[in-house]
Amino acid sequence: MQEKIKKIAESSAFSIFIILVIILAGILVGIETYDSIAEKHHTLLHYLDKIILWIFVIEILIKMTAEGKQFWNYFKDPWNIFDFIIVAVCFMPVNAQYVAVLRLARILRILKLVTAVPKLQILVGALLKSIPSMVYVSILLSLLFYIYAVMATFMFKGNDPIHFGSLQQSMLSLFRVVTLEDWTDIMYIQMYGSDVYAYPDAETVMQISGMQNIPQAMPLFSAIFFVTFVLFGTMIIMNLFIGVIMTGMDEARNEERMRYQISMRERDEVSLEEEINIINEQLGDLQEHLKVLQRRLSPADKN
Repeated sequence: MQEKIKKIAESSAFSIFIILVIILAGILVGIETYDSIAEKHHTLLHYLDKIILWIFVIEILIKMTAEGKQFWNYFKDPWNIFDFIIVAVCFMPVNAQYVAVLRLARILRILKLVTAVPKLQILVGALLKSIPSMVYVSILLSLLFYIYAVMATFMFKGNDPIHFGSLQQSMLSLFRVVTLEDWTDIMYIQMYGSDVYAYPDAETVMQISGMQNIPQAMPLFSAIFFVTFVLFGTMIIMNLFIGVIMTGMDEARNEERMRYQISMRERDEVSLEEEINIINEQLGDLQEHLKVLQRRLSPADKN
């Protein structure tokens, strides 16, 4: 019985069925955002949601049963724990006050797609492995932002108080620059002066920023400042992030390969044990047949 359930749990048909159910769950959650459709088909959507939830429960039970008497082995896999928590939260008794929590749990069921698709597990695992290294890259990026933001505030505050009127405004403007979203406009304001390129009059600036606008063109410094910041912030730092993630991908793939090799070895060991048991049984049967033949032949020898 256990072997049959294990075959079902490991079969591709079962995995595809669960993936389709997860996609259906995501579609239902999306449909419920349309109030007119949700009110019109409330009963149907409610029953479909219950069916999907119980399918997920049956999935967990099948995977637990596949582990045999040691069903707690199901919880040794972090992805199984993630699955179990998402399904368990959907059974929480919530009042109308906390209905948003239940809706959030139903939305999170879409994340079960990660646990159902091994390739997505590798990607998520790579991102999680990259977090420690990404922290150091983020610290380096923060230092770069802080240095350039202080320089920009000192140099461009009078000319462009809307973008560089304070340290926090400067950091936000530099974030816009590093995303390459119209960063040349911010650069040209500093290169040609705010009275030439951006602001029609000083009163508008006073109303928006509360600071006096003193137009000042800084063509050379502004060009060097923004070009170097884009080069460091976008080209170099972002490539560091990509490199860290790629390294995490390689580590995750190597771990997945090792897990696969270990599982194959375990299966080979199990199959070898089964073959040995079969051979022992056959030897036992042969010994029994030999004993029977000896008994039959022994009276003839006496005669």
